[in-house]
Amino acid sequence: MAAMDDATGKVLELLFAPHEGSWAYLKLLEGVVSDYGIAVSVYQDKHSSLKRNDDFWSIDEQLEGRQYPTQVGAALEALGIEAIFANSPQAKGRIERLFATLQDRLVAELEFEGIKEIEAANAYIQERFLADINSRFASEAKDPVSAWRKVGRLDLDRMLSFRYEATVGNDNAIRYGGMVIDVPPGPSGRGYAGVKAELRQMLDGSWRVYHQDRPFDYAQDRLIATHEATGTAEPILAKRRRKGSRAASDSVWVYMQSAPHAEPAGKSVRRAGPGGLIGATRIA
Repeated sequence: MAAMDDATGKVLELLFAPHEGSWAYLKLLEGVVSDYGIAVSVYQDKHSSLKRNDDFWSIDEQLEGRQYPTQVGAALEALGIEAIFANSPQAKGRIERLFATLQDRLVAELEFEGIKEIEAANAYIQERFLADINSRFASEAKDPVSAWRKVGRLDLDRMLSFRYEATVGNDNAIRYGGMVIDVPPGPSGRGYAGVKAELRQMLDGSWRVYHQDRPFDYAQDRLIATHEATGTAEPILAKRRRKGSRAASDSVWVYMQSAPHAEPAGKSVRRAGPGGLIGATRIA
């Protein structure tokens, strides 16, 4: 995975990942935002983790005149980053040329260093490779005024995570994806039975449960429970039927531990994709 600054050609972030998917794109975005701030826009392809490619429109989506975004798209919206989608491989020429360089130079360096595992490869990228390649190929921007916005007090961990929905049961517990998450009493011993909650799986696999008074109004939400880390899995968008209806009228993101997850430790980085690199996101 790679992210490049369109104004300078600087490689902002490189990441080896077991497979191209939502976790990898969010992890790549986390590295960029943490180091540089919030970009104005992201120029990217139409991978299913980035863009809805299905033809299902829920009733709410029809009323709003747009399909709701993917998990990665929702993170971009929360950060106020515009998503621009490339319509052809040629439109991504700059990042593809970067990949050609990396497949030659980076893979050769990793082989020379005897690095064969993803964790060690990512450490090498951060400690040595990024600074070296940028010193050789990055240039000064024509406009010295930065377009990056400061992160400020935003909760990046929450924004750059997987979002699911659940309802607290009568026993003040949430049962979801094979987990049981106990929800402690709230202020004044208040219980949360029957409350619709937002589940967030962080990129490290841990879980948070928020009581949402207003959708996406993070400032008004309350963290009401946590859960230990589980395996991360590619979220599945499933159709949901309302009672008494034969046709699906809504959709919901589903967490399934049986979905694709990380490959076994020790997997060669050269098998992660062509030349060991997978996917591309270009930051504009």
